[in-house]
Amino acid sequence: MSNRLKDEKSPYLLQHKDNPVDWYPWREEAFEKAKREDKPIFLSIGYSTCHWCHVMAHESFEDKVVAEILNKGYVCIKVDREEMPDVDAVYMSVCHAVTGSGGWPLTILMTPDQKPFFAGTYFPKERYYGRPGLVDILEEVLVLWRERREDLIRDGDEITAVINGKNVSGTADVKNAKNVKNIKDANDIKDVRNMGEEQNIREMNLLREAYRQFEKQFDSVWGGFGSAPKFPSPHNLLFLMRYAQEEKAPKALYMAEVTLDAMAAGGMHDHIGGGFSRYSTDERWMVPHFEKMLYDNALLMLAYLEAYQITGKEAYANTVRHTADYVLRELTDEQGGFYCGQDADSDGVEGKYYVFTPEEVKSVLGEVEGDEFCRQYGITEEGNFEGKSIPNRIGQRIEQAGNAGRNKRKLYEYRLGRTSLHKDDKILLSWNAWTMIAFTRAGVALHERRYLDAARRARAFIEKEMTSGDGRLCLRFREGEAAHQGQLEDYAVYALAQIELYRATFQVEYLSGAVLRAGQMVRYFEDEDAGGYYMNASDAAQLITRPKEMYDGAIPSGNSVAAMVLQKLASLTGEVRWQDAARRQIAYCAREISGYPAGYSYALLAIAEAVYPHRELVCTVSRRMTEKLRGELNSLSAQGMDILVKTKENAEELAEYAPFTEEYRIPEDGEMYYLCENGACRAPVRKLEEL
Repeated sequence: MSNRLKDEKSPYLLQHKDNPVDWYPWREEAFEKAKREDKPIFLSIGYSTCHWCHVMAHESFEDKVVAEILNKGYVCIKVDREEMPDVDAVYMSVCHAVTGSGGWPLTILMTPDQKPFFAGTYFPKERYYGRPGLVDILEEVLVLWRERREDLIRDGDEITAVINGKNVSGTADVKNAKNVKNIKDANDIKDVRNMGEEQNIREMNLLREAYRQFEKQFDSVWGGFGSAPKFPSPHNLLFLMRYAQEEKAPKALYMAEVTLDAMAAGGMHDHIGGGFSRYSTDERWMVPHFEKMLYDNALLMLAYLEAYQITGKEAYANTVRHTADYVLRELTDEQGGFYCGQDADSDGVEGKYYVFTPEEVKSVLGEVEGDEFCRQYGITEEGNFEGKSIPNRIGQRIEQAGNAGRNKRKLYEYRLGRTSLHKDDKILLSWNAWTMIAFTRAGVALHERRYLDAARRARAFIEKEMTSGDGRLCLRFREGEAAHQGQLEDYAVYALAQIELYRATFQVEYLSGAVLRAGQMVRYFEDEDAGGYYMNASDAAQLITRPKEMYDGAIPSGNSVAAMVLQKLASLTGEVRWQDAARRQIAYCAREISGYPAGYSYALLAIAEAVYPHRELVCTVSRRMTEKLRGELNSLSAQGMDILVKTKENAEELAEYAPFTEEYRIPEDGEMYYLCENGACRAPVRKLEEL
């Protein structure tokens, strides 16, 4: 049943004509009704291509519970800012005065004579990570309207006076930053405004407590956390780098860099052939357990990439290239999948493949260059491992010097002929998905097309060889056979990998793939009663108990990755189902990790995704996307911005997965940019520089 907007011409108002909310357009009839029935006014201002306007509409204005509260207690007015820019300008100045920021959707509560006493932008239906819930706000204001109306009227008078440039309670011009605080403090419903902060503070405290725990365990000399043996745990470093950026905490970045530098210099890093061993048996990262695992190398690539993007240090980019090239060369199947790893032993002797004597090096490189290489890479007569030497750069600059690159290639060829390593050639889906993520980010950050191509080939392989007839994922592939029903981490990491591919290419097929796998994850793995996700599917052969893992050990848990996937899909698509699923999972993770948050660093990254400021950008393109534009958008994406690209060719398909984009106009020529930040959208602009 349509409301009073059904006869309007505005596309934005018509989007709301079937809401259960009894909307009025901006006209005298609405204000007369408010006066007659003695009700406050709920004013909502937006425009048809506003991302968070769509989110709030689906979440709240299409909800019968919210509509009942609004219809009984308020007179509701909907305004298209593009058709009534004067109304928008007035109340946007109110929002800036009261909150210090603005954007759309603009939410105003005011008296029947149009004097505002509450302002904000997007509010979720229920309180969530620092944002008060709309239901709580509406119900609390109705109580105040009955019991303390004079306070609300006074607030409305004061705010109105301020935006008119008059002195009120020692407050002068709204443009004066000092006065914003006075207006906020004068607002008698500031407790309503703070609803949701308690939850946000709780999650922020988890992040801060984890940082303190890492700080306490940090080895300031050799990097890493705790004593030997030392594991790389790259997700710990990813968390610290995100924390450093968001909290302006330079020591967090310092801890990550010291660790990354020490690992790259040590013997755990294969300086000859690339890649990293499983862990270090000593505090200096010198003597590894020599086996190499695919997932370690994928996650380490992500950590070094993050450090490179933050610091610009080329040494980190070189470490990524060295590791990526190792995976392509030694762990990649001809069909595009990635093998699990390589054994530590050769001819029954641990580390034999990796160690050298000075005589061997000189026999390959010659006396002069061999002697120089031994000096550069710590190869000595006494050795550092059972009488021989593991090449390392401890105590020296990470960057190689002179002819080291050419000489390492010679030693690599010599090493291949000297002995061999056993290779575990099974292909595990979740490990392949982590590697897809690493190669996708490397391709974008390092401008190396071959890395991105490797990620795409792996995706094609999984779709062809590791997907069952009913469209479900298989856990393992080897010798032409896919086997075992996919588990939580397979769906979660593979969905995340496809989100990463979309962020790199803006091809909707990858967003479609992420939505498909995330949907299967929710359907088959979610614990609807206690929260979180089980390891095995609901239709799998059941054990005596159904396990549910949370700890982020050598590799992030499926539950942590699920939280990240759902949060990213919520941001990208604006779909309520993903927002609800993300909120459930983030809340579950926060409960589970509270005892020792440092043990759940990937879950912390997902929580950070929810609580820290975030930005979404929709770019509409008149023609096919150019490489120049893709590069510019990739640069923004690398800074954490979620980006959707709409073209004439993909418009229909994109709207299927991000329905809010349907209303976004494609210009006749060039591009149009629609930026949203922290739940509020800005007016569209034609040039990227204007953002």
